[in-house]
Amino acid sequence: MTTLLYIEASPLKDTSHSIDASRAFLEAYASLHPSHEIDVLDLWQAELPPFDAATIEAKFAVLRRRQFTPEQHAKWEAVRSVSQRFNRADKYVFSVPMWNFSIPYPLKHYIDVVTLAGENWTWSREEGYRGLLSGKKALLVYSSAGDYPVLPAAASDFQKPYMRRWLKFLGIDDVSEIGIAPTLSDPQPLALLKEQARRSAAELAASF
Repeated sequence: MTTLLYIEASPLKDTSHSIDASRAFLEAYASLHPSHEIDVLDLWQAELPPFDAATIEAKFAVLRRRQFTPEQHAKWEAVRSVSQRFNRADKYVFSVPMWNFSIPYPLKHYIDVVTLAGENWTWSREEGYRGLLSGKKALLVYSSAGDYPVLPAAASDFQKPYMRRWLKFLGIDDVSEIGIAPTLSDPQPLALLKEQARRSAAELAASF
């Protein structure tokens, strides 16, 4: 069964601009692909394991092919479980508001937890880094109070380049993007921006 993992990084829910467009996509996608599973992960409700010193030591034990200590093994299995849920998906949708020119901290925490050597990337002296999730696709739905369009990239925008680079690191090159900005517009222009984003999202669902 094809699985789409929807990762929600905004805490605002019904007033979130990125969630609004993401929901339009998911509704259209579910209608077009009734046999596909949509797995929803709300990062504000998820209990993510800490990526602490023991977990970092476990990560390097994997990279250096060393034995785990019992504590490292327990830490590694905790983050590996979260990573495997991510890796099992065939497609991804992210709702990503801009916070202080970058991404919300629960999303950064999630990225640190799921990005694991041997699970979704690998390294060798011969090849260097290699992503293991090739063939998958992702949709990034952004919002920002300031006028930070999807393209061209703004010098102070660390939201979109970060998400693109992370996905590329994992081997995910098929990435679509929708932006809602600036959300600090007057009500009428903002309503038009949101309607355009919803329409683009629903249209994209047909080919995603």
